[in-house]
Amino acid sequence: MIKINVLVEDKNWKKFLPRPELYFNKKIKNVAKKISLFKKKDFSFTLLLSGDKEIKKLNKKFRKKDSTTDILSFPFYEKKLLLKLIKNSPNIYLGDIIINYNKIEKQKKKRVFLLNFEKLWVHGLLHLFGHKHKSDKDYLIMQKLENKILKAIK
Repeated sequence: MIKINVLVEDKNWKKFLPRPELYFNKKIKNVAKKISLFKKKDFSFTLLLSGDKEIKKLNKKFRKKDSTTDILSFPFYEKKLLLKLIKNSPNIYLGDIIINYNKIEKQKKKRVFLLNFEKLWVHGLLHLFGHKHKSDKDYLIMQKLENKILKAIK
């Protein structure tokens, strides 16, 4: 199972996600039913729903980039250590994801907004699991996993 600690920093998120906990509970149940890893272990992570100001500050502090971005992911473990923990530990904290409302709010239709939001948080979740997309091969692997999870959460 996956537990998501949702923090809402920017109140604009309430337009499309008035009750983020309920939204994620439904999505996560669907993932847990269809992806075996999530049936066997308890994973958790924190998701901060922010705006430009917050994410820019974090991007500058941790990545030395003085600009906004759509998403930041901060894995708690390196991939090698995480794989060991998955074998030996029943409860694993994965890390933190921050998503910027302003980078996806241009979508005025709720359905389109939520589709873009789902792609972002799933992408961030895969980064917490240690996936990267520096090479074409890594990108294709990550894209395949993203599509599998996105299909599961519908």
